[in-house]
Amino acid sequence: MSSPQITLTARLSPSALDTRRGVVRLHPEVLDALGLRQWDAVRLVGARVSAAIAAEGDPAAPTGVVLLDDVTMSNLGITEQAEVVVGPTQVVAARSVTVAGSRLATKTLNAQTLRLALAGKVLTVGDAVSLLPQDLVPESGADPTTARQKLSTALGGTWTTELLTVTATEPAGPVAVHPSTVVSWRDGTPSSPAPTADGNTQLTATTTQQAPVTTAPIVTEQQEPPVPIADLAGAGTQARKLTEWFELAFRQPELLRKLGAAPRLGVLVSGPEGVGKATLVRSVAHAVGAGVIELAAPAVAALEANASAASVGEAVGKAVERAETGEPTVLLITDIDSLLPATSPPPVSTVVLQVLTTAVSTPSLAIVASTARPESVDPRLRSVELLDRELALPLPEAKTRTELLRVLLRDLPLESEVDFGALAERTPGFVAADLVALRREAAVRAALRQREVDEPRISETDLKGALETVRPTSMSTSDNLQTGGLTLEEVGDMVEVKQALTEAVLWPLQYPDSFARLGVMPPRGVLLYGPPGCGKTFLVRALAGTGQLNVMSVKGAELMDKWVGESERAVRELFRRAAEAAPTMIFLDEVDALAPRRGQSSDSGVGDRVVAALLTELDGVEPVRDVVVLGATNRPELVDPALLRPGRLERVVYVPPPDAEARAEILKAAARKTPLTEGVDLAEIATTLDGYSAADCAALIREAALTAMRESLEATEVTADHLAAAREKVRPSLDPVQLANLEAFAANRAAP
Repeated sequence: MSSPQITLTARLSPSALDTRRGVVRLHPEVLDALGLRQWDAVRLVGARVSAAIAAEGDPAAPTGVVLLDDVTMSNLGITEQAEVVVGPTQVVAARSVTVAGSRLATKTLNAQTLRLALAGKVLTVGDAVSLLPQDLVPESGADPTTARQKLSTALGGTWTTELLTVTATEPAGPVAVHPSTVVSWRDGTPSSPAPTADGNTQLTATTTQQAPVTTAPIVTEQQEPPVPIADLAGAGTQARKLTEWFELAFRQPELLRKLGAAPRLGVLVSGPEGVGKATLVRSVAHAVGAGVIELAAPAVAALEANASAASVGEAVGKAVERAETGEPTVLLITDIDSLLPATSPPPVSTVVLQVLTTAVSTPSLAIVASTARPESVDPRLRSVELLDRELALPLPEAKTRTELLRVLLRDLPLESEVDFGALAERTPGFVAADLVALRREAAVRAALRQREVDEPRISETDLKGALETVRPTSMSTSDNLQTGGLTLEEVGDMVEVKQALTEAVLWPLQYPDSFARLGVMPPRGVLLYGPPGCGKTFLVRALAGTGQLNVMSVKGAELMDKWVGESERAVRELFRRAAEAAPTMIFLDEVDALAPRRGQSSDSGVGDRVVAALLTELDGVEPVRDVVVLGATNRPELVDPALLRPGRLERVVYVPPPDAEARAEILKAAARKTPLTEGVDLAEIATTLDGYSAADCAALIREAALTAMRESLEATEVTADHLAAAREKVRPSLDPVQLANLEAFAANRAAP
């Protein structure tokens, strides 16, 4: 019987404790499903095969995710969001292990210190391994403290970043270093085994293999059949255009020469991360009968200059050699912006450009590069002698996502009630890679739910449940506003405010066809202003929950940077990610700090440049689509007036302080889970709370509960006396002067 395996989504582990120690974190339910205990070894399959130690992850984390450190990802030849097949594996005691390292490490580390550093780790030939001791779960008898001291003495501070390569093991397969293991350097002398408990030395016969250093694959050739062109939902136009270019370059070069055009072909394919750029190239190349050689630019960029140039030369050499035999060949360079950046290009970039320019003239060879950031690519790459043609893949709209879901789920056992259209509506901003992750998470949920079922099926509940943990690639958890399931229906009162926000924010994103039919442009943005604590952020959360929007929440001051150009770059990056995750709402809290009146700041012009960048993004040459900007402030008079003109934050909505009726609703909502005695009349109390904001009303209930707890930790109810005592501590925070200024501002905006 074969061992169980589960396909999971790889993500970089945020834990500094796990860094470079060969530990992967799995959800407890996944460990259970694989029949593993914590600290068992696991087999990992990515672009190559490796092994590691499994540890229990956060139970609240997504079940379909495996957390790996950067070295393990490199060993697997993958990046974040890639698929990793995880299963149990057997680890045996190594009779011998041969490693390669830097000249400093080879000359200064003795065998015993090396053995201490490798103890407790799972080693596989070709893997990189750090010298950091495995002190999360040390082997019996291991001494991580001594190992750290010896490594520090021998190598100094560089021991924490030193990486070795496992070049040979005996026996083959995943092994662990034991006291009797002979550890040796490649091209070096085998070490003596460690002394045994009785002081004698164990001798093990071994042959040191002079194997070359093996690293994660940087240059790969297409092996498996790619996705058929018919399944490339939403990319039909791009696929047809690329097919035409390949056909002309590979099949009819003489026709191009007769018409005065060079037969060479260089293409830059751009689009959001995970949209399917490389998949498009592989599919079209396979359709026209061309082979594909891929070069992973991020992996090349991570190498030192000489190794980086050698890797590029190897890939180009393979492609040219194959093309010279007459076989149509495509050299695909993925994420080329990491190798050839627009700003501060490394010296090796000149060499890379020269090699590519020479190669692109080879008959039967096409060079295609992909990037998610076309503005960040070295402009020399777009010269007429290199990549002179471009293709852009758009973000999938709802109709395209429906077709993608049909394609991705058509071969899986599904329950009959699955509605692809409804699921597509709930996945704004998702690209193909995100939908693959959604499928994988739903499959894991279904597997965990139906372990004993002979014919398990994926239900719509599994797919919708997966949406709770799978987010679009373009959305980071740091700036993603959590709605908590809140909707506008749960916001009491504020009828006019809710209607204004619905028209200005939800309608442009949900009904763009209506605006197009009437021939008008939808509002680009909204300014929400009012006294502090009156529910502006609460309204934004409810708005996002109602529209099921992707929301990027940014404090105004977070985008300010003292370095020249960094603040403007942060603004551009914010809008770029918003466009990739569209439909999106950008929430700029404290917008007065981000866009103050120009010419009145003393920050060396940083604020003025940021305002200019913000205005350019709102209605520049390339206007944003399916992105609405919502700013919030309690000092609207400080916001630059240019930001409030039509076409920018043109709708200005005042959020007034709550009146008696609104305060009563707020008190009821805050006390929904707080047991009150029969003598408490919240409506009557609300009439006496003039000057209290929404936040003050919520704080009043909280303080009353704490007052009850001070009297007795066994208290079960909050009385009117507790509320009266709380009134003495929670005072109104609304400033009459500020209220008057805000009302005057509102009156001026409303004046004809």
